[in-house]
Amino acid sequence: MAGPLRFRRSTRPWNDQQVRDQLLRPLDDTIGARLEEPWFDPPNGYEACRLEMHNGEFALFVWNDHEGYWMGNTTTPEVLWRTDKYDFTEVPYGIARWAQRELLARLEVVDPWLADYDHVAWFFLPVFCSKDGRTTTRRFFDEHAAGFPDATRDEGLAFYEDALSTGMLDAYRYTMASKLGTSQGLDLGRMAATMGEFTVAKLLHDAGVRFEPEIELDSGHALDFLVDGEHLVEVTRPLPPARRDRADTPIAALRETAGAKNSDQLRAHPTATLFVDCSSFRDDEWAAVAAERPSVSHDPTVVFRARPDGRIEGYRHGTLPFELNGAIDWLE
Repeated sequence: MAGPLRFRRSTRPWNDQQVRDQLLRPLDDTIGARLEEPWFDPPNGYEACRLEMHNGEFALFVWNDHEGYWMGNTTTPEVLWRTDKYDFTEVPYGIARWAQRELLARLEVVDPWLADYDHVAWFFLPVFCSKDGRTTTRRFFDEHAAGFPDATRDEGLAFYEDALSTGMLDAYRYTMASKLGTSQGLDLGRMAATMGEFTVAKLLHDAGVRFEPEIELDSGHALDFLVDGEHLVEVTRPLPPARRDRADTPIAALRETAGAKNSDQLRAHPTATLFVDCSSFRDDEWAAVAAERPSVSHDPTVVFRARPDGRIEGYRHGTLPFELNGAIDWLE
């Protein structure tokens, strides 16, 4: 499975004829391709082109007489097979800016509904345009409201547009965007669970606490956040009861999902705070949880549910090692 979109850097000189002979020709011979002018001017000192495949795939190439940068969701020509890969932060700013303008303009043509949400489109660009994940990731937002039940596409997009517009995760863009996935298969449970991490990031940001995502630990585990440089946080998100073979009540679903963390990451790190995101639950399912406020055999735990209009409510068991300062409406 291909990963998120990255540049390949060639450290050899390029010219127009080499682009046609070594990039365009092998692609045209195998899947059909044509060479197009770029939509935006390349950075000073470089030439650029777009390669459009007959199957809908594409590539960008920018070059001069001592290097070239390739980015695309199509077959990589053999001349570039042994080149190193770089994300948008690891290449010269002008090249990254040019490529992102080209990609965002392409999104606007193909999926204008997505391009209307500038921060979501920009943040998830590495997966929205990836080889294997470009269809599934867009479908997740388009047809499944980013994991919110009984919500419209625009309501789900607006929630994450508001969160990402703060810049809270910009420094971790590839790490977090890649979690949404680059698979050809649409795994709604996994993708919704990923968005639970974005919702917890919003909670932490709104509370004014410092955090860092995806913490690799000596235990061999990776936990979702480190808060204020010392407090570990793990996030989990139950599937709604209607989509489970077992644990087919809201409270059973909550406890089963949290219990899986107790036998894995939380056993190795018992002082970590567990956030259980019930945002996939319908109103009636969440009402059952809110009425009983069940424990999940781990303290401290925050059980919460976010709605697309920005409302987040929940309850806690145990004492949190950091304050959430009004970012959540506590059930009393």
